[in-house]
Amino acid sequence: MSKGMIGPIGDQIEVFAVCPSDAIERSNARGFILSRVDDSGESRPFPIVVVRTFGDEYLGYVNRCPHDSVWLNIGSGEFFSSDRSFLRCGRHGARFEIDTGLCIDGPCNGQTLEPVALAVIEGDVCLCGVKLLEDDRFSNAFEDSDETMDITIHPD
Repeated sequence: MSKGMIGPIGDQIEVFAVCPSDAIERSNARGFILSRVDDSGESRPFPIVVVRTFGDEYLGYVNRCPHDSVWLNIGSGEFFSSDRSFLRCGRHGARFEIDTGLCIDGPCNGQTLEPVALAVIEGDVCLCGVKLLEDDRFSNAFEDSDETMDITIHPD
C-alpha cells in the first residue's frame, strides 16, 4: 500500500494504493483490512471490500453489514450471492445491490452499505479521501486464511 496526494492545488485528496487493478478478476471481490486514523488520532482496523464488476468498474464498500456489523464475507468467505448478482451477508443472507450497496432483502432491508471512494490510478486501485496509516500489517489479512472472522468471547 502506498500513499499519495491528488487534486487541484489547495484542494488535495489523500490517496492510498490498495492493490494492483489486475489483482481482482472481473465479477469478483476482495477484502482488505486497512489501518484508519480516527478522530482522536488512534489507528483502527478499517475493513473494506473492493468489487470489480463485469463491466470493469471498481466499487468499494466498508466490509460491514448494516444489520449487525459483521463482515459481509463471514462464514464462507464469499461476498456474492450464489448467482453472483448481489453482494450478501454471510451471517443472515441479506442481499445488496452491487452498484448501489442498497439492501433489497434481509433484516437490514432499505439500508445501504457504506461506500468508499475508489479510483484506478496508474494501474492501482486506490482509496481516496480516507486518512490511513501506511501500515501493511492489516492490508493482507485475508491472504493466508479462509476469509472468515474468529470471535472469542471471554466471560467477566
